[in-house]
Amino acid sequence: MNLYDQSVATYRSRLSTLSAMLAKAEAHEAGEALLQAKLSDDMHPLAMQIKFVTNIPGDTAKRLGLADNDWSMEPPTSFSEAKALIAQTSEMLDGISREDLPSPDARVEFSIGDGAYNFEMSAEEYVREFSLPNFYFHLSMAYAILRMKGLEIGKADFIPHMMAYFKAPS
Repeated sequence: MNLYDQSVATYRSRLSTLSAMLAKAEAHEAGEALLQAKLSDDMHPLAMQIKFVTNIPGDTAKRLGLADNDWSMEPPTSFSEAKALIAQTSEMLDGISREDLPSPDARVEFSIGDGAYNFEMSAEEYVREFSLPNFYFHLSMAYAILRMKGLEIGKADFIPHMMAYFKAPS
C-alpha cells in the first residue's frame, strides 16, 4: 500500500465516519452538551476528541512537508463548528495528490509534549506508527463517548466504508 492510501485516503474516509456520527449526535436529546461529555475525569471531552481527529491530518501534512503552517484548530463549541472543522480538514486533504507525498523512506523528525519527546523515523513509519494510531484512538474515543451517552450507534456506524465491499450471500 502506498503512503497516500495509508494516510490521505484513510483520513478522508474516517472524517466522513465522524461526520455521520455527529449528525446523529446533533439530534440526540442531550444536544450540544454532548461536546463536554467524557469517558472519565482524566480524559478529554468529545469536543477535544473532534479537535484531535481534525488536527491530526494537518499535523501529518506539515510533518511530511506538504504544508508550511501549523494546522491547529480550536475544539468546537457547537455541532456546526464541528462540521466546519471536518469540512476544513477535508478541503485540505482534497488539495493533496499522490505525487505530493514524500518517499516512504523520507526522514520525519518531530517533538511532542513541548519538546519532552523527540522522534525520528521514516515517513512510512510516522504514518503507520504515530499518525494513524493517534487518529484512530481519538475517533474511537469520540465513538465511545457518544455510545456511553446513549446515542444509538454501533459498529456499522464506525466502519460504514466496509459497505463498499459488501457481497450478498449467494
